[in-house]
Amino acid sequence: MDELAELAGSAGGTVIGDASQKLEAPHRATYIGSGKAKELASLCEAGEVDTVIFDEELSAAQARNLEKIFSCRVMDRTALILEIFAGRARTREGKLQVELAQLEYLLPRLTRYWTHLSRQRGGVGAIGGEGETQLEADRRKTQERIEKLREELVLVRQHRSTQRNGRQRHQWPLASLVGYTNAGKSTLLNALTGAGVLAEDKLFATLDPTTRRLRLPTNQNVLVSDTVGFIRKLPHGLVEAFKATLEEVVEADLLIHVVDASHPRAEQQIEAVQMVLKEIGADQKPVLMALNKVDCEAGARGATQLQLQFPSAVGISARTKLGFPAFMAELGAMLRPIRDFIALEIPHERPEIIARLHSVGQVVERDFSGEKARFRVRLPVHLRHEFHPFRLDDSENGTGSVNLDTGRNGQALVHSED
Repeated sequence: MDELAELAGSAGGTVIGDASQKLEAPHRATYIGSGKAKELASLCEAGEVDTVIFDEELSAAQARNLEKIFSCRVMDRTALILEIFAGRARTREGKLQVELAQLEYLLPRLTRYWTHLSRQRGGVGAIGGEGETQLEADRRKTQERIEKLREELVLVRQHRSTQRNGRQRHQWPLASLVGYTNAGKSTLLNALTGAGVLAEDKLFATLDPTTRRLRLPTNQNVLVSDTVGFIRKLPHGLVEAFKATLEEVVEADLLIHVVDASHPRAEQQIEAVQMVLKEIGADQKPVLMALNKVDCEAGARGATQLQLQFPSAVGISARTKLGFPAFMAELGAMLRPIRDFIALEIPHERPEIIARLHSVGQVVERDFSGEKARFRVRLPVHLRHEFHPFRLDDSENGTGSVNLDTGRNGQALVHSED
């Protein structure tokens, strides 16, 4: 109920009260029973309430009956989330996805919006048989619009596929930020890349995906993508409509699961995110869990408890950048398998090659004591050919098994942290 109140606030509403009803099963006509409905209706009339929101999904008949009793607008959880999405979508893609979800939700409920169902006459003048009802015409138009939106979203998915192919040519890995809504994903993206994405203390503050490049201290380039936040009981229609956006999660090399460690129900939020990931087929991806908001007392305490269950999780503060060095190190370590580990030998007379190596690779060991400088490095796969002339013979298979343990004239080797 607290979360439902937050959703209502995100939609611009002011909550004046709440109520619950214990039943063995939902009432077929009014969900909560006619007696309870009339009791709440009198409270709504006294409080000048204009909207009543149910935490569960209502059938078309239940919503229609409840509106008659309450004499005001009645919404269920799905309708509320759709209204928030409609107000937050900014890009054409986001608007298409929201409209599709809204129409698919509306289609079986169209009877609520028509009271005049007399048939239209067909033909010219008095000639011709009975035409379709207004309801049938509206359903047909709605279905046609749904088909049109699906066709347009196919083009959107093709465009995203083209973008991914471009990234694959650069061999840059993609890390997608996932997490419960309002966990701090957009704030983290801004802190890491300076993306300038809207970040507010609201549920579903941002819907449209944003992708930016991040350069790690190990000289690794990774694309970080922000995605729509997840929520408990996320409507299935939204998951279907947002498949074009959620493909960024499905196609990602790594998921960064941002958790609000200060939230009293953080564990339930983690479970909700994992359920959505399973629904879209992304539950087998490698995951780096970032326990956010450790800069506050509740967050630090929550992170300590969560790390007992998730030992590899890293505590951070997206707002103050606390814990970022450990987070970056872990992110780089998890991305290493897609890099070649090779040994190189570069003449001292080629300082431009050495400078280039340090700018694009992670130098693990280096030795400048001999006639040529020797290095053990991790390189992006697409740069392998650039340094091929300088590779040592025994590293052709990417093993880099060259002995760099001793230097000439007693000079020590320099080992960078691995």
